[in-house]
Amino acid sequence: MTSVVFMGTPSFAVPILKGLVEQDYDVLYAVTQPDRPVGRKHELKKTPVKQIAEEFDIPVLAPAKLSGSEEMATIIDANPDLIITAAYGQFLPTKLLNAVNIAAINVHGSLLPKYRGGAPVQYAIMNGDEQTGITIMYMVKKMDAGDILAQEAIDIENNDDTASMFDKLSLVGRDLLLETLPKVISGEIKPIPQVEDEVVFSPNIKPEEEELDFSQPAFLVDAKIRALRPNPGAYTDINGKRVKIWQSAVEEQVTELAPGTVVSKSKHELLIAAGDGTVLSLLVVQPAGKPKQKITDYLNGAGQALQEGQKVIN
Repeated sequence: MTSVVFMGTPSFAVPILKGLVEQDYDVLYAVTQPDRPVGRKHELKKTPVKQIAEEFDIPVLAPAKLSGSEEMATIIDANPDLIITAAYGQFLPTKLLNAVNIAAINVHGSLLPKYRGGAPVQYAIMNGDEQTGITIMYMVKKMDAGDILAQEAIDIENNDDTASMFDKLSLVGRDLLLETLPKVISGEIKPIPQVEDEVVFSPNIKPEEEELDFSQPAFLVDAKIRALRPNPGAYTDINGKRVKIWQSAVEEQVTELAPGTVVSKSKHELLIAAGDGTVLSLLVVQPAGKPKQKITDYLNGAGQALQEGQKVIN
């Protein structure tokens, strides 16, 4: 059996780990991020990878910092044939990459060299891309810069958000990895170097980047809402009060009103002007300190003061 140390953290990585087990790879360890406190009670929650690893009785390592840790020494001592990572969340030191008998491989959620970095799915949606995909690649010290072993593209639908795309990509990643590994192990695969001139980066989303810009066309405002769903969520200020926008829809109508102006308001509908004369319908919102609510409920409460023709978003 080919021995593997698997490294991953979120639900995206779970089908990939399960696929390795079901295809009889010898998974020596599952390496993941430490348990994190969640909720008001700050209860420790296991990562999705840790949960599934325990179901399969795979030993779990969870160093807060991998480099120089006892856990890294344990991995090196295990002398694995393969290290496979899928959204692990930490850089792998060169010493660890060199400790494998065959290869260190990453399952990355984009069509490299486009969207190197920690938020490739979010950027693909946010930029209005029609497709994204999975890249199976060799790992090197430079972030997401290794030679490409295999790629597969999938469409981004108009209603896709980051959660739905991760669900789709995790299955594509599982199947593509399992198809690619035998060729890597046998040495018959021909890696393809990435074209550096085509590199696009997708760094982690910063808090200040969560704000919506209604001077952009409605389809890009909607895309950003979907890209930041289910977390951290996109927001805007309506009449000076912060509101997260969780769901929206691009309208076919056009307007001459300035971006951020109320185009139409009824009991069940709130249409806001966006850039280039486009219009966005707000469907699910969350005023600060309140739960998520359908636009009807918002208009019955905090939204009562909004008037057609009023510029409510700067």
